[in-house]
Amino acid sequence: MLKPKNNQLLLYLKATTNKIFLKFCYIWVLFLLASCNADGVKKSETSLVQTEENISEKVISKNILFFGDSLTAGYGLEDVEDAFPGIIQTKIDSLSLDYNVINSGVSGETSAGGKSRIDWVLNQNIDVFILELGANDGLRGVPLKQTKENLQAIIDAVLKKNKDTKIVLAGMQLPPNMGIDYTTEFKAIFPDLASKNNILLIPFLLKDVGGIPTLNQADGIHPTIEGQKIVAKNVWEVLKTIL
Repeated sequence: MLKPKNNQLLLYLKATTNKIFLKFCYIWVLFLLASCNADGVKKSETSLVQTEENISEKVISKNILFFGDSLTAGYGLEDVEDAFPGIIQTKIDSLSLDYNVINSGVSGETSAGGKSRIDWVLNQNIDVFILELGANDGLRGVPLKQTKENLQAIIDAVLKKNKDTKIVLAGMQLPPNMGIDYTTEFKAIFPDLASKNNILLIPFLLKDVGGIPTLNQADGIHPTIEGQKIVAKNVWEVLKTIL
């Protein structure tokens, strides 16, 4: 008569054991899921931090804008990167400096043309502004007072947009056939503006290039690739002091 009771007891114990085992399994699975979820959250947080760091790095990058005529645009060159702004970018990259060069040169541009498009150009953030205009004015015999006023208006517009923008003015000179009085007064425009506005000056952009046939294209005005390298060196001597 004891046997049936013993069998019932065994069945009861077995069922109870199974229930305990299942509960243990459930608890273990929940623990694993929680651990995986925690790792996922940590990975997500780490990924978010890395993304924010990458964004911060991109924001840090500063812009150098070259605002000029055909000399800046690289007229006559097969690749615009061979113009002096592109050479400057290569120099900056080699030194691991966090600056991005923007070439805003337009062939045939005068100071009046630059004045008319400056507001559009200033829609982007500019940390360093290289102003290279005036040569076409001189070659066309534009009244010097007008050229000077236009260049001043461009400088004013840049500083009005951001007073902390560093401005570098590229000095230019004209060939003697324009007349001694005109060429002398033209040459003086650039140091006068630099002094008045307390900005940096490249004394003569085409130093060691202008008038040298082997460093200029057939027109005798626009530098070859080798000439552009020297122009870039002239610019870098001044630009490096503020980078």
